[in-house]
Order: sequence, then structure tokens, then C-alpha cells
Amino acid sequence: MEDILQVGAIASTHGVRGEVKVYPMTDDVERFKDLKEVLLDTGREMKLLHVKSCKFFKNQPILKFEEFDNINDIEQYKRCGLFVTRENAVKLEENEFFIADIIGFDVYRETGKKLGILDDVLQTGANDVYVVKMDDGKEVLLPAIRDCIKKVSLEEKRIDVFVMKGLLDE
Repeated sequence: MEDILQVGAIASTHGVRGEVKVYPMTDDVERFKDLKEVLLDTGREMKLLHVKSCKFFKNQPILKFEEFDNINDIEQYKRCGLFVTRENAVKLEENEFFIADIIGFDVYRETGKKLGILDDVLQTGANDVYVVKMDDGKEVLLPAIRDCIKKVSLEEKRIDVFVMKGLLDE
């Protein structure tokens, strides 16, 4: 499991006092209201930043950090990732998990035959879509709905799925 989880990336600056617009990478953008600190991935180091304030514009978080008071100081960090430690991550409900924790899991069909490895999760809005890379290099896209995703075992690093008709060339 990852020790840190990405919650967003700095999209652009906002104003001249060091505020930034954040591209959120989380299901709930409201979580930014409760953030006290984040880790900024500068490409060379992880820099601890303290969140001074959070507001929203068109459902996009705008953060102000205690460490920056000027647009010139923060501008260099555009497109850099923002992370939280697992301890500061949102608490999950039963049968919920972080995407970072399931990437690389083995994916098995209802027959018990291995389908492939979970390569990515696309967040489409309606429901997530699991990208499974098969042994032959092809990819199959599985909607992350109860009818398809039957079981996710973090302990076994395994996902059991039902492949609906038409999703595979068989």
C-alpha cells in the first residue's frame, strides 16, 4: 500500500497573493475544506505545505498555503502533485478502497481463470472503469459496478469479476 495518496495537482495560480487552483483527484472535492497540510511533489522533493484557506470557484478548490504569499513564489509549482499521508486521508466506508491500493491486483473471472492485471482506473463520472491488461497485451474495460466487480480482496491482492457479454472478443 502507498504511504501517500494523491488528492490533486496545482492547475494554475489564482490572483497575485499565492493562491492556486487545484485539479482535484478525489471523489469528494469538499475534502479540501478539511485539509490542514499537504505534500507538494516538486519533482526533486516532497515539500510540506500548510493550508491556510480553501474556497471554491466553479467546484474547483482554490487553496492558499501559509508558505506562499506571492504569485512568483508559487508559479514554479504549476502541474505539481498534491499528496496527503495515509493518516490524513479520508476515512473509507466498508467495501471502499483507494485506487492506488488496487492497481497491480490480479483480476480473475467467475470461472476462476485469471483475466489479467488491473492496470488503471478511469474515473468517468457515472462509474469508474477498470482497465485490465491481459497476458496477450490487450486491454479490457470493465465497469466498476456490482454486476461486474464481485469481490476485491486487499489481503490477497485479487479482484474477482463477472465479464458481461460483449466486453471480450470471444
